[in-house]
Amino acid sequence: MSVRVKPAAEHALRGGHPWVFEESIVKQSHLGSAGDLAVIYDRDKNNFLAVGLYDPLSPIRIKVLQARKPRKINRQFFIDKLVAAQKKRDPLISQGTTGYRLVYGESDGFPALVLDRYGNTLVLKLYTTAWLAHLQELVAALQEALVFDALVLRLSRALQSDRLNVASLYGLRDGQQLLGEASGTAQFVEGGLLFAADVRRGHKTGFFFDQRENRQRVRGLAEGRRVLDVFSYTGGFSVYALAGGARSVTALDISQPALEALKNNVALNGFEQTRVDLLPADAFAGLRGLVEARRKFGLVVVDPPAFANRRANMGNAVLAYRRLVELALPLLSDDGILVMSSCSSRISCERFEQLVTRAAAVAGQELEVFASPTHGLDHPIGFPEAAYLKALFCRLSGNRK
Repeated sequence: MSVRVKPAAEHALRGGHPWVFEESIVKQSHLGSAGDLAVIYDRDKNNFLAVGLYDPLSPIRIKVLQARKPRKINRQFFIDKLVAAQKKRDPLISQGTTGYRLVYGESDGFPALVLDRYGNTLVLKLYTTAWLAHLQELVAALQEALVFDALVLRLSRALQSDRLNVASLYGLRDGQQLLGEASGTAQFVEGGLLFAADVRRGHKTGFFFDQRENRQRVRGLAEGRRVLDVFSYTGGFSVYALAGGARSVTALDISQPALEALKNNVALNGFEQTRVDLLPADAFAGLRGLVEARRKFGLVVVDPPAFANRRANMGNAVLAYRRLVELALPLLSDDGILVMSSCSSRISCERFEQLVTRAAAVAGQELEVFASPTHGLDHPIGFPEAAYLKALFCRLSGNRK
């Protein structure tokens, strides 16, 4: 399929942006099907601009695979991209880490796709039907480019919907084993610590590798402190806090299965279960209960889900972040540290910091932000929209009012 786009879209493609929106297309040779290769030419000289996967069901109509220089899209193309992605992660491997994001979507040349490594198990997650026509070739490329024992397929919520009917049309389901044998639980090492993840049914692909550096920072701050881990999930921050010498950890999460997995991760690392208090509750209700009980913590970590996946959710997201700050502040001891995180790409780092510090000011507190890290090396920011993660490490300053 040949495609022509508006001047602004041409300019964006020349600048390396990997998306072509539906409204940017002015001409295409024929109606396309999901997974067709769409070749984009410039309007003036008919020169090659880019080639990408055509997705007739998405407002991002073309997801770019290759730009500027023409190249055949085949198994060798995928192999070369995978080898390049693996090389970027070599520093993690040299540190003994066996769990990380091996492919971060567009930033590694695989739009709407992520690939996570859990030891010898790979988990492939797809976010568009456009990849399904290329799945066999992609799996073959994985076998040639990488060493692993098992491959699990995860599908986004959209791909699991009845509207797309992926299960009956393609014979694929979320959590399906594509290669090898796996129990569904995969173990891996991160920062010298051992974790187990449910790669078939867990959130996303089973674990949140993007917070690795922030977990390590929490480890360095936890010694001698009582730690509260809000939205704890399976205990990434909790285990790191224990490894850092925390006196105790209170883990708050609404999911009882996640808290059971947290207990398992604590046990895998030989920490005493008595140092961990599990609190199964909605985060907001749980925080209110802790405030009413006048509990105090030297370190409070709040790592909520993305409240603003769509622009329409922005207002509610802002209110939710503000409320979390208001509830966390009374729980801090005088020398306490608050870690607030956001994975909402629609909220910039600057706006998030303003939101958190202003919420504190309204509550009569002043927060000093002493660190604001973003992405680790296995989540490279290849274009603006790839930047989503931000965290604020804050201390109380001044007197309580």
